[in-house]
Amino acid sequence: MSKIIISSDSTTDLSAELRERYDVKIIPLGITLGTELYRDGVDIDPDFIYEHHTKTGELPKTNAANVGECIDYFADLTKDGDAVIHFALSSTMSSTYSNACLAAAEFDNVYVIDSKNLSTGGGLLVIAAAEMVKEGMEAADIVDAINKMAPCVDASFVIDSLEYLHKGGRCSALAMMGANLLKLKPCIEVKDGSMGVGKKYRGVYGRVLTEYVNERLVNVEDIDTSRVFVTHAGCDPEIVNSVVEQVKATGIFKEVFLTRAGCTISSHCGANTLGVLFVRKSPIA
Repeated sequence: MSKIIISSDSTTDLSAELRERYDVKIIPLGITLGTELYRDGVDIDPDFIYEHHTKTGELPKTNAANVGECIDYFADLTKDGDAVIHFALSSTMSSTYSNACLAAAEFDNVYVIDSKNLSTGGGLLVIAAAEMVKEGMEAADIVDAINKMAPCVDASFVIDSLEYLHKGGRCSALAMMGANLLKLKPCIEVKDGSMGVGKKYRGVYGRVLTEYVNERLVNVEDIDTSRVFVTHAGCDPEIVNSVVEQVKATGIFKEVFLTRAGCTISSHCGANTLGVLFVRKSPIA
């Protein structure tokens, strides 16, 4: 009997436990470091990237799965007649979505969703879709529901250092210098599928995160209380645990998931980045 398979690229940053729990299939993005090509989460991890950068000053380049790779991937998933709902990194950030769409055109039962998000912002949508599959919804109805949910994802991160963003061409040298001098910790927000700078916090990173969490978890009546992600890129375990306990103490969410950002996200933001991601009931303004 055919079924609906939920799939995503590796940028949704779901832990191995959550991928198994929700039976999510993953196609990894490519990570080029020096002359070597790796697969995100398969044969390279973020700590290797950080160590390489410390030694050489070099950052990796990230590569979307090409159309041919996507065709092979979808062919394997659909070989038994199953339908596939596939989630891609925001189309404004990568060619991952367009490549997946071109590949999906070769099939009658592959649906590609632009998550309009990154990291576990997309992961929230993946889990929601997996639950809809369990409820017996049809693929087309799931796609419609998820497309309506995508603008409601509240995704943000606080970055301790702008070094990786600067080296990746995503912020100017002047902005980085100013942030360092003033000890600014910018909050990066995802809206309409693109990253932008929100509030610029000032101070020691741990204390900044406490303030950040308090400010994100407002308008509780507008929050979907099903789940929340605390997602980090190589932060101090004490800081991470403190944030997790702070989120749990609010009593807002039924489940609090702790995840580590994968290689693609870590390559752009660097270590000491942490975000609290959840879904609101109405679109993010």
